[in-house]
Amino acid sequence: MSAFFTEVRQTIVPERDAKFGPLPPLMVAMTLVTGLVDAFSYLVLGHVFVANMTGNVVLLGFALVGAPGFSITASVVAVGSFGLGAVAGGRIASRFGRDRGRHLTIAAATQGAFLAAAVIVAALSQSPVSAGVRYGLIVALAIAMGIQNATARNLAVPDLTTTVLTLTITGMSADSAIGGGKGSKSGRRSIAIAAMLAGAVIGAALVVHHHIVYPLALALVLIAGVATTTALLARSNPSWVQTER
Repeated sequence: MSAFFTEVRQTIVPERDAKFGPLPPLMVAMTLVTGLVDAFSYLVLGHVFVANMTGNVVLLGFALVGAPGFSITASVVAVGSFGLGAVAGGRIASRFGRDRGRHLTIAAATQGAFLAAAVIVAALSQSPVSAGVRYGLIVALAIAMGIQNATARNLAVPDLTTTVLTLTITGMSADSAIGGGKGSKSGRRSIAIAAMLAGAVIGAALVVHHHIVYPLALALVLIAGVATTTALLARSNPSWVQTER
């Protein structure tokens, strides 16, 4: 149990000489963004995910057989837009990937620009949204989350992918003592699960009980905070900004 809480503490408040510096808590914040944005997209945009592409492919399967409430077009647009965002995230990584500070700052700022566009559109819309607004939001949000996913993949902070929890949950179970492993790292992995769950709960509550723009506005604040914090902490060129590439 002490190891669990140590992992939680080191994830939320890393030590100064930690290999990844402040990246773990920043990745946790981005995981929270995933929950917020997917709660918005699923509840407001009609049973479609903009961050969770595994779930989106499953929803596409439902739509292909004519299950009510699911859209082939919406799922395809989300997957395609996410792919475009991942391409953009990959380009950012190829140019700035040797400096984790600049990499995350620029990627988060770019992601924030798409989130800001979505916030403006959602703020001017009513619920239920029109078809044109729906697809505009799907495109903007899926591109934003594609950038985030590509960025997290290139930063490669262990167990903090920000959008995918399947492997996180698998690792917790398979690596546990009862699973025959040497250590499940359950503290860090639990933080990732809790962050996405919290984002989904908060996002759903804001959509259901308040205005639809609030989950996106909160996501934008978090991403802006990630970009600003990274830029400030990386100014002195600390050791964590340098990669081994």
